[in-house]
Amino acid sequence: MKIDITNLTIKKAHESLKRGDFTAVELTRSYLNEIAAKNKEVHAYLEVFDDALEAAKKADETMGEARSKNKDFPLLCGIPFAIKDNILIKGKTASSASKILEHYKATYYATAALRLAQEGAVFLGRTNMDEFAMGGSTENSAYGPTKNPHDLSRVPGGTSGGSAAAVAANMALVALGSDTGGSIRQPASFCGVVGLKPTYGAVSRYGLMAAVSSFDQIGPIAKTVEDAEIVFNVIHGKDIKDGTTITEERVSTTYSLKRVGKKKPVIGIPRLFLSMGGIDPSVKSAFEAAEKRFKDLGYEIKDIELPANKYALSVYYILNFAEVSSNMARYDGVKYGLHMDGKDGIDDYFKTRRGGLGREVIRRILLGTYVLSSGYYDAYYNRANAVRRMITEDFLKAFDSSGGGVDLIATPTTPGPAFKIGEKSNDPMAMYLEDIFTVTANLTGLPAMSIPCGALPLPLGLQLTARHGDEKTLFEAGKDFLGELE
Repeated sequence: MKIDITNLTIKKAHESLKRGDFTAVELTRSYLNEIAAKNKEVHAYLEVFDDALEAAKKADETMGEARSKNKDFPLLCGIPFAIKDNILIKGKTASSASKILEHYKATYYATAALRLAQEGAVFLGRTNMDEFAMGGSTENSAYGPTKNPHDLSRVPGGTSGGSAAAVAANMALVALGSDTGGSIRQPASFCGVVGLKPTYGAVSRYGLMAAVSSFDQIGPIAKTVEDAEIVFNVIHGKDIKDGTTITEERVSTTYSLKRVGKKKPVIGIPRLFLSMGGIDPSVKSAFEAAEKRFKDLGYEIKDIELPANKYALSVYYILNFAEVSSNMARYDGVKYGLHMDGKDGIDDYFKTRRGGLGREVIRRILLGTYVLSSGYYDAYYNRANAVRRMITEDFLKAFDSSGGGVDLIATPTTPGPAFKIGEKSNDPMAMYLEDIFTVTANLTGLPAMSIPCGALPLPLGLQLTARHGDEKTLFEAGKDFLGELE
């Protein structure tokens, strides 16, 4: 039978699988057919797994056993997933879109991927990305750029551009990405889908190739807020293999908009920050329309101040470069990955890194090494960490209920719609400015989500940020905004 994958959600697929409308094998084959038809142009996938149908068959067997015992099976059983190329799946290639790891096969599962596998999810393949999650357009992949399914002349965003493009083009029902400074939310905005950056520590980073360890978080990319919530509820939680993960009891107050008479969250808008210039008129119009929609839905809107926010991008990139420099030292051609012979051990090292790493990665290593060098450590790295604390304190003050604070902070996700392929690839500063609204969630560790808020002529996103650990309020407000609440 022909399956309408365009309007499919996790719950709809689950109910159809329960009723026997189609099998997991048939569902997986529908997505594989879509990949075969579109991936050559879009280039969302670097590899389609040859055992996807076998995994779907196992899911069908699990569902059959559950039915025979009059039991339900997990919501994600048989659900086709795309996985970003920096998230390990045991036995599969994980290259982080780099030549230096072109033939590296993972020897273990990332915790997030393992939790999906234990639910019976079907992994369709690994998706393209900016090399080692460094970039904002998926043009920095060593294997060529991914294209935006809405306009093949434009970027899908980065660094999780392949994952976002796969979901937007119906080449996966849902996907995992990673977010260092907007790498889930920016491509979600450009591709017209939902992207969640969870609270730092909510999802284990075990098995995620580190770019910036104090920023990185794995999160879902989906067509609906509800689908993102379902995936988050499976992959989040404490992990003994990652000491940065946090417990369930993270906040004392969460909202349920479904409760009759419950006052809706208060939304704060940093007007001064939004008036600094550089925002495309279409983004301004879409944001104003989104603000009006929230008001019409009964939300209170308050203007707030985030005075240190103007330093966020500078602070973010100083810390980004520093941690990249440290994390990339492990790729030396000795233990794993590419090895190129030179005249001696030192020459081996330099030849391997020059031959295996791309331009943006090398740029960040060089700048990070400079930032961490003797004489500049205090002037740059330490000062950036001090300002990072100031930025975090501004956000915490805005959320402080004792001071009549807000429950959510709204901004555009990006300053403009998806730009043309090649338009900014030779101008690093212009590319870095694309992250102006997204980096604060990574600097502060707060959860943030991009939801679609405009589609003419290109998709645009609205970013909502919540208190630490309060993903629930993000989900409820996002579903309310998109009309997903019953």
